[in-house]
Amino acid sequence: MDRNGVSFRRMTVRDIDQVMQIERASFSAPWSRNAFLGELTENHFARYVLMFEGETMIGYGGMWVIIDEAHVTNIAVSPEHRGKHRGEQLLRRMMAEAVAEGARRMTLEVRVSNMPAQGLYRKLGFKDAGIRKGYYTDNREDALIMWADLPPLPEVSNGLE
Repeated sequence: MDRNGVSFRRMTVRDIDQVMQIERASFSAPWSRNAFLGELTENHFARYVLMFEGETMIGYGGMWVIIDEAHVTNIAVSPEHRGKHRGEQLLRRMMAEAVAEGARRMTLEVRVSNMPAQGLYRKLGFKDAGIRKGYYTDNREDALIMWADLPPLPEVSNGLE
């Protein structure tokens, strides 16, 4: 557990039901249980991190690490734990794991209307790189594509089990 009272570990199949609770509370077009199952059992590029406060799962994030790039597929913090910099902690942990896996850059898409998330991503070094028109299936909202260079991190364990 870090000094902010959170801990992290890799996601397993047995965690999907808890992750689905956060997923449904966070997104208007949530991923299905089968989508997460496929990521964990069939996609060798996928890396998923869980965030805990004590024994309570409070967030998760997923990414694909392909050669030297990491693509964030999803990231969410449970509604009752937002506003406490937990999303920043989670994304920083994902960035550290991506670097440990050999990634030098990271990308993601975010709704053009999601200004709080964009602010967080910019704070962590992401820059606007383009628009994906009609990207989101629930309302055809555009996605802002963002990229960040990942700085080399000191030789330390990423702390994931």
